[in-house]
Amino acid sequence: MTDASRGELITVTESSLPASTVGGLLGHIRPAWRAKSLIERVERLLPVDPSSACQRLLNAALHDLRDKVVIAGLDIAKQAAELHKLPPVAKSEDIENYSNDRIIDLSYRMGLLTRAQWRRLKRCYEIRRDLEHEDDEYEAEVEDCVYIFKTCIEVVLSQDPVELLKVTDVKEVVEQAKPQFPEEQFLEEFQNAPEPRQKEIILFLVSTALDESKPEVVRSNAFEMMKHLNGGTRDSVRIEVAQHLQKRIGRNVAGLAPMKVAHAIGAMPYLKKNTRNDFFAAYRDRLKGVGHGWKNHGSHSAILAELEDIGGLEHCQSESTVKSIIRWLVLCYVGERGGYGYYGSSRSVFYSDTAAPIIKRIVKKFGNRELDILKLAKDEKSIKIVLGQSKSVAQRYEALLDLAGDV
Repeated sequence: MTDASRGELITVTESSLPASTVGGLLGHIRPAWRAKSLIERVERLLPVDPSSACQRLLNAALHDLRDKVVIAGLDIAKQAAELHKLPPVAKSEDIENYSNDRIIDLSYRMGLLTRAQWRRLKRCYEIRRDLEHEDDEYEAEVEDCVYIFKTCIEVVLSQDPVELLKVTDVKEVVEQAKPQFPEEQFLEEFQNAPEPRQKEIILFLVSTALDESKPEVVRSNAFEMMKHLNGGTRDSVRIEVAQHLQKRIGRNVAGLAPMKVAHAIGAMPYLKKNTRNDFFAAYRDRLKGVGHGWKNHGSHSAILAELEDIGGLEHCQSESTVKSIIRWLVLCYVGERGGYGYYGSSRSVFYSDTAAPIIKRIVKKFGNRELDILKLAKDEKSIKIVLGQSKSVAQRYEALLDLAGDV
């Protein structure tokens, strides 16, 4: 590289670059590229032509990105290209014809690069163009070489290709006769999958879970799979699932199945407010129909399990409905004074044994809003009468407050 002001030749030697940095970075390159003698060639070039060494490393990174795009799937590449107005992709040869700048964009749009990684690689490409046209206005600095080295190796050459999860992989798992749950690698592959693939997989699971013609074990597997994949699902995918469910529900009161699905995949907050409120209002009416009395314990387990399956009361926006359901839960849990009848001598309180453990789990997940309503419930006439029956009944109400996190 030439210093135009002095007319001298400046050579950025390997010693100009921190030896520990260079050696440490090169050591992280994957074995597949080591076998291609990339490291040897770069090390030979560094002392005499660091610019060429950087360009060779960037070329390797861009070639690696092309391979990773093909491995990830041409179907995803095609979707990403169409969605973001990039050159069309129909076959692997199309990827080879992509410009270096565009292959970085396509990798980002497919989810193979994060936005931060995309920006770093784009900057590397800009530096490379500057290196190719070094003149009086621009000369490569040591920092340029270090930046290219670090980015190409950390972002691309040290990272294994991503095997994207396919719908067929998920279908194979959920359609087995026994309940199956994804391994850690399965979950990681889903989390790394780009938005179009995640959407495809989740909508398949939604369709399967709601298809009454499918065997119960398959529907259950699909439902459980959604719960396991929830943490790795992008918010944009949840929104699209909510829109899909909203169209399915239409103007009707939502049934339990779509609401369970919405909760399992984290799409419940994106459903319309009225849809959620109407569902909880209908649920409240069903609770009243069942009755909170301990003699109705045979009907409590199933209906309370439904409330668990939809995440409790968190997504109900109607305060009056929430208050009504909490009132029912309190009356069901605290029971009534015992001490009479054949079993009365051994039970100071009669309450629903089937409802109590489920109500405990629901109350443990109460948020601040629900806790505040629970604390005020003791002042409601119907609850005040029951709590006044005996100390033992009143203690059960205090136990609920403790479970809800009252301090």
